[in-house]
Amino acid sequence: MTTADELRVERTPLAPFGTLVTAEHDGADLRDIAPATLERWTIESKVVVLRGFPLLSREDLIAYCETWGEVLTWDFGAVLDLVVQEDPKNYLFSRTDVPFHWDGAFARAAPRYFLFQCLEAPVPGGGETVFSDSTDVIRRASPELVREWAATEVSYRTEKLGYYGGETVSPLLTTHSETGETIMRYGEPLDPERYRNPVWVSIGGRSAEEAEPFMADLRDRLHHPDVCYHHEWVDGDIVVVDNQALLHGRNAFRGNSSRHLQRIQIL
Repeated sequence: MTTADELRVERTPLAPFGTLVTAEHDGADLRDIAPATLERWTIESKVVVLRGFPLLSREDLIAYCETWGEVLTWDFGAVLDLVVQEDPKNYLFSRTDVPFHWDGAFARAAPRYFLFQCLEAPVPGGGETVFSDSTDVIRRASPELVREWAATEVSYRTEKLGYYGGETVSPLLTTHSETGETIMRYGEPLDPERYRNPVWVSIGGRSAEEAEPFMADLRDRLHHPDVCYHHEWVDGDIVVVDNQALLHGRNAFRGNSSRHLQRIQIL
């Protein structure tokens, strides 16, 4: 692997956060980037989009990520194929939008980072992955509201269909393991009338009636344009994400459009 100074890449800021890293020569390879360099870029930018780097085989992707840290393995293995299914059991494989969440809420441990490879991009105008910077959401809130959030626990419940599900409880605010920043862990509820495999959310210490305005306020803050980056997929994109600082979701697909991503998670 080469050092950061030896890499021939162009780094372009994205808005309102993120970095586009473009290879400046033929023959570039993701494995030429040391995991420590990729981790530093990801912590600094929260989202790193790499273009001009050929996609790795499933086996090579796993091997590379294992040099970075422990790879989270599920019943299906380490790499999840995110593809549209015509009769999905889970909303992740449908054409609907996906509300904000963090990866690993129902896993044995939440990954620090995850990486997408885009084998097939959707038709433009739908299917974008949306990232919300929870650290910025917290910075924009009043000290009184942050104290309220810090004292709040959130419970989640969903039927286990496929590779994840069950019940879990998480503090709304916690600490980023690498930066020490305060981050938000929140998954938006999924209405059973709209989504396959709905997720029920309850706010500790609040009745359902009291929780409704609390969650509506969170929704408005998390979806504010100034804290969200919408990634429009291009075939061959490799996207690396800070799963601690960010929450993420997906816009609905356009028409019958499809998409094929591969995802791997690093603990």
